[in-house]
Amino acid sequence: MGKSLNVSDFVDAIWEEAVRLSDAIWDAAEIAYNEHQSSALLSEALSKEGFVVEKGTGGIPTAFKASYGEGKPVVGLLAEYDALSGLSQKADRPAQEPIVHGGNGHGCGHNLLGAGCFAAAVALKRYLEEKKISGTIVLFGCPAEEGGSGKTFLARAGVFDGVDAAISWHPGDVTGVLPGSTLANVQMRYTFRGRSAHAAAAPHLGRSALDAVELMNVGANYLREHIIPEARVHYAITNTGGVSPNVVQSEAEVVYLIRAPQTEEAMAVRDRVNNIARGAALMTDTQVSIDFMKACSNFTANGILGQELTRALKMLGKPAFSEKDAAYCRSFRETFSPSKDMNGQMKRLFESVFPPEDRDSVLAAMNADINPLILPWVKQRITLPGSTDVADVSKVCPTAWFYAVTCAQGTQVHSWQMVAQGKSGVAHKGMLYAAKAMAITARNLFCDESLMASVKEEFARENRGKPYKCPIPPDVHPHDLVKNA
Repeated sequence: MGKSLNVSDFVDAIWEEAVRLSDAIWDAAEIAYNEHQSSALLSEALSKEGFVVEKGTGGIPTAFKASYGEGKPVVGLLAEYDALSGLSQKADRPAQEPIVHGGNGHGCGHNLLGAGCFAAAVALKRYLEEKKISGTIVLFGCPAEEGGSGKTFLARAGVFDGVDAAISWHPGDVTGVLPGSTLANVQMRYTFRGRSAHAAAAPHLGRSALDAVELMNVGANYLREHIIPEARVHYAITNTGGVSPNVVQSEAEVVYLIRAPQTEEAMAVRDRVNNIARGAALMTDTQVSIDFMKACSNFTANGILGQELTRALKMLGKPAFSEKDAAYCRSFRETFSPSKDMNGQMKRLFESVFPPEDRDSVLAAMNADINPLILPWVKQRITLPGSTDVADVSKVCPTAWFYAVTCAQGTQVHSWQMVAQGKSGVAHKGMLYAAKAMAITARNLFCDESLMASVKEEFARENRGKPYKCPIPPDVHPHDLVKNA
């Protein structure tokens, strides 16, 4: 092989293949539980690299588990590859131009996320082979992060049992380790059924399902005053019962997404919303069916593992972005609304702790600074305003994840701008940077027994007396959710 390489050199060696995979997954743009091509691309590439690949992990056809090595420690990488519906967009265009109207797009950068984990896993394998270091690398192919709670189902199935530490990352417009918690959530569907009738000739014979939906929403508005202020209750009417106003609507449907800092709090609000739905059905003499859709826990950050990731980021220094990259990002910043987009969610969060003069100006095209990890933030469990099923992995084993810059500063995830930048040189450089940070951190876990022991001790201390309880009912299965994807 020539001179001995470090783990970052091995990431460079696999880089072209990682870019190819990332762009191919971007092209496929498959949504929750339908990521057949994306899953196959990653699992087949890992198999060619000598990983033992188990497909259909946890009973989910688009999940997989790729392993190399044997024995302890076991270090897991959490790869995602699902897209979002309705976000089709041409690459590199700083104007909204869908490829297919209403089609899918990688508005959260999961094409980069999955391929970055692939690069880190292969680099680790090659490094451990050369250095003859024992242990096991596992890349978990995790479908349906967007709206499907894929990792939550995998955690319930015991897929992450026996993992000593798990690492992942996320594309974005800042660089830094996720320091606190996230919101737990639960999503429910409420379908009301009544009786149709002519709205003028015989309205007294009808029972309006749409009236029930509207009354439920009014009831939920009154509820908001009487739940904890950190909770969030979102809803969307997904079936209004038709387009004819002269017919009493016999069926209507509304979907609610409920968030709260702790899983138990989200479930408690859910129970009250269920009662409001039942009350609306009683008031309108209709019937309501209440169906579970998805749920995930609140994330628990491992401070020691987060510190180690931060050290890796600082060792790497700022990503090697060029003036050409900055000009590319400026072209997208011109499409942002200054009042809404220029100061992205994660940047606002970091700036609430770190003074602005320590980082690039908000007017800069890119923010390549590395945000330090503040351990008191981890211990205080500061809650971030979003949710992820990575949280359920964090309840089973020590877990850390971080953001790395892959787009213009101020780019909002779940936007056409995020999709458009997903195949750019900026995105690829950010993915390379993230892969190196994960590989360095995992290497240190393999090579430093005391570090791994400290990571596990913190996890045991934080979770003593709090065994993992999956927020998804045992009678709900992933295939039940495919139709909702």
